[in-house]
Amino acid sequence: MVNFKIIYKVIGTLLFIEAAMMLLCAGLSLYMGEDDSLAFVVSVFLTVLGGLIFKYLGRDSDNSLGRREAYLLVTLTWIIFSLFGSLPFLISGYIPDFTNAYFETISGFTTTGCSIVDDVEALPHGMLFWRTMTQWIGGLGIVFFTIAIIPSLVGGNVKVFSAEATGPIRAKMHPRLSTTAKWIWSIYSLLTIACAVSYYIAGMGLFDCLNYAMTTTATGGFSTHNASTGYFHNPYIDYTAITFMFLSGTSFTLLYATIFKGRFRQFIHNSEFRFYLAAVLVATTLVTLILVFDNNYPVLDAVRVSLFQVTSFITTTGIFNDDAAQWHHITWVVLSICMFIGASSGSTSGGFKCIRVVMVFTILKNEIRRILHPRAVLPVRVNDTIIPYSSQVTLLAFLAAYAGLCIFTYFCMIVMGVDSTNSITIALSCASNVGPTLGLEIGPTMSWAILPATVKWLLSGLMLMGRLEIFTVVVLFTRAFWKEN
Repeated sequence: MVNFKIIYKVIGTLLFIEAAMMLLCAGLSLYMGEDDSLAFVVSVFLTVLGGLIFKYLGRDSDNSLGRREAYLLVTLTWIIFSLFGSLPFLISGYIPDFTNAYFETISGFTTTGCSIVDDVEALPHGMLFWRTMTQWIGGLGIVFFTIAIIPSLVGGNVKVFSAEATGPIRAKMHPRLSTTAKWIWSIYSLLTIACAVSYYIAGMGLFDCLNYAMTTTATGGFSTHNASTGYFHNPYIDYTAITFMFLSGTSFTLLYATIFKGRFRQFIHNSEFRFYLAAVLVATTLVTLILVFDNNYPVLDAVRVSLFQVTSFITTTGIFNDDAAQWHHITWVVLSICMFIGASSGSTSGGFKCIRVVMVFTILKNEIRRILHPRAVLPVRVNDTIIPYSSQVTLLAFLAAYAGLCIFTYFCMIVMGVDSTNSITIALSCASNVGPTLGLEIGPTMSWAILPATVKWLLSGLMLMGRLEIFTVVVLFTRAFWKEN
């Protein structure tokens, strides 16, 4: 049977951490003298009460997690965190509808960044910072964050890491996973601080630079202005965003090896990074040419906005400095491909991941060679590592599940009255945790408030499955998961 007591215990502790995050926002609200402070105080009380109830239910539990408990814990944590995280929006009345409040919150925690708020500039500072906090904590994973700060809380850390981490190859920096978690969070925090300082130097105010830095490094995309970074009309801010979006889409293990170990050759020769860089450059070149010759953009402006949008889409950040919905439809195809591919595994980005694309190409190349040389032994090798056959099967199963989910969601939205272009890009956007979509009805600069409530719940589930890479959630719905043996 599933050991629910340890799950209750961990969730209870996690809710205390969420309450502390809300308390920080309450302090900001009180300092600014705005009307959402009471909502945060009440939310903190209810969240702590929920944490105490879960801790009571999990009393006298042991510290050991099996594989089933790890998958259930991770999925329930994201659902329950989003449930309590929606309280400030509901209690304050800024998002009075529960469906919209939950959608906004799970969009934040999964770092998708799609929003139902029509006018974010009307939100008080505490509420804006709460949206930012949800994305920053969700960037590397809620439970993974707990492993870093309270390693003794969860036994079986590797199983939790496998359930929540992204990508098919999960390299460790240190034999102890808790140490690995601390190193990764250190790099993440260092990137965030460097990004905030860079934004400040480029001309942002203190509050804006903190918010944009946290959502940029989380590759989330929530902003404090309706026009996102386009509000500033500042090329220096655009290039700062491009730099840190790109770095945040790079494997944190690779960044660790480069920054702290000085292994620059490993950085340059890494197959996934080289594909990631090539995809950005090729997509940027194509979009730039279209903007120059079809939309009559000046060359320098075309290069800047193209590189910005391509980096934003491939890293699944979703911030924007121009309205891509007004561009030629061929650019939509290029950006949709970027949206699907995603950036590197082991980063904060979503999508299919570059490493999987590299593996697929290697498998295809080997199959073509096998036709000519039937007896040849052709291992799938990535970065001098031979990928076992079981991982190759998992890769193809993931691709099929990913495509199947997008197609299923696409048809459901068509039935519910959403137009075809928006349906497919919305499905792809949520499955990849990107945020913006491409279309005229709901473009990259528009909110998702007009979608039917049923569609929002469907997309909430899709965002969660996209963030946890599908199988962590799907396995809970199998009969074998709940069998005693």
